[in-house]
Amino acid sequence: MIASVEQGLIFALLALGVFLTYRILNFADLTVDSSFTTGGGTAAIMVYNGLDPWLATAAGLAVGALAGLITGLLHTRLKIDPLLASILTMIGLYSINLRIMGQPNVGLNMRQGKRLVTVFSGLKEAEMMGKWESVAVLAVVALAFTGLIVWFLSTNFGLGVQATGDNPGMALASGISTDWYKIVTLMVSNGLVGLSGAIYAQYQGFADISMGIGLILVGLASVIVGNAILGTRYMVLAALGVVIGSLVYRLVLFYAISWRIAETGDMKLISAVLVVLALVLSQNQTLRNAFGRLSSGGSRVAAKLSPLGRGPLAAKKAEP
Repeated sequence: MIASVEQGLIFALLALGVFLTYRILNFADLTVDSSFTTGGGTAAIMVYNGLDPWLATAAGLAVGALAGLITGLLHTRLKIDPLLASILTMIGLYSINLRIMGQPNVGLNMRQGKRLVTVFSGLKEAEMMGKWESVAVLAVVALAFTGLIVWFLSTNFGLGVQATGDNPGMALASGISTDWYKIVTLMVSNGLVGLSGAIYAQYQGFADISMGIGLILVGLASVIVGNAILGTRYMVLAALGVVIGSLVYRLVLFYAISWRIAETGDMKLISAVLVVLALVLSQNQTLRNAFGRLSSGGSRVAAKLSPLGRGPLAAKKAEP
């Protein structure tokens, strides 16, 4: 179970990235499936070649941000539909990831009889991996980035991002450069995804070309489940809910497999079922009232963060 909690905290960074695009920016970004591998593959090949693991982790964040930049430019400069732009980037990155790694799989345990150093080497030497001590370390990292996201969204720039997601036309009419806000948010989002991939590759001891396939569903499940649990009335709760949702997602998979309710190959199916259930919970007014997640009147943030990033804002404005 502890391993599932560790993985949930690592994937919480990916979920925070998805939270920025889907919930805040209202941008259907599938770049995640490849930018995760880009970050993981970059970090893995750097560690494999003996470079500092912390530098490799930072490089994973940087290349993830570059992937987001590509998607942003395709959408804003070439006027390609957001979903199609992210799909094009995702497909193109597959070949780039292969070139970065040089092979489909890069191991991070031993090279020429010498043990490779990763960001988890210190914890392993102290015999803390797989224990609550390592969980505490990863929890601090996840909460730190959650705090940074909440701070980012509370700045003037962050408010501009929220306005762009709420109503791009109104934001543009108000003098907000919506294209610039989209590009930066996509870079921050995929930077977090790349960072998650870099950490996860070092955690599991290898990077694989297919390690990111289907992870957009993991991110969506974490965001939707977390917001269904903590609600979306306040930004800090919405962001914190993403971390909790990531943990719940991993624990559900763990117990489903441990109790032999499902097999390892059923993980994607379980993810899809979780997303459906969470969407039903978050969209059904009766269930929302029963759980007390949202007030009847709502708020600007609650409206913004309603299911799939499209809240009742427009209807609210239309009221006499």
